[in-house]
Amino acid sequence: MLRAAGCGPVLVVIGAVTVEVIGAVVVPNADWRSGMGSSLRAGLAALPPDCPAVVVALVDQPRVTPEAVRRLLEAYEAGARIAVATYGGRPRNPVLIAREHFGEVAESLVGDVGARAFLRAHPELVTRVPCDDVAAPDDIDTPDDLAAFTDPVRRHESGAL
Repeated sequence: MLRAAGCGPVLVVIGAVTVEVIGAVVVPNADWRSGMGSSLRAGLAALPPDCPAVVVALVDQPRVTPEAVRRLLEAYEAGARIAVATYGGRPRNPVLIAREHFGEVAESLVGDVGARAFLRAHPELVTRVPCDDVAAPDDIDTPDDLAAFTDPVRRHESGAL
């Protein structure tokens, strides 16, 4: 999805399980048990020094599309320093962060909340990018979530994309 949107290089932060990822740089996170904050910190630290911005996407949100990411990239090109996809007016993922904020974001990461604390502390930096018409923030956290995603009848009954 990130490559299709024009992003590169793509980094995948792993923790509990070792996986092979084709076409991406695998970044191990030995501190994965502490939550997604440590994964984001590991990913930010592994970015090339000439990387002007990063799009942070979560692997458990299969309905986030390349078009949603392209909208964030367009907001960045238009001057946004932090661009956040919104659904129903609520900020969710993916999130684009410009390089000048990498250090401060990394310092704010605690536990399982990712960049949320930084974003809430700096609303003046955030450009909201509506993505309702091209993506959905639904995530797969449980076996029931996966079954609903893969079963067309359950997906239709739930009203999901």
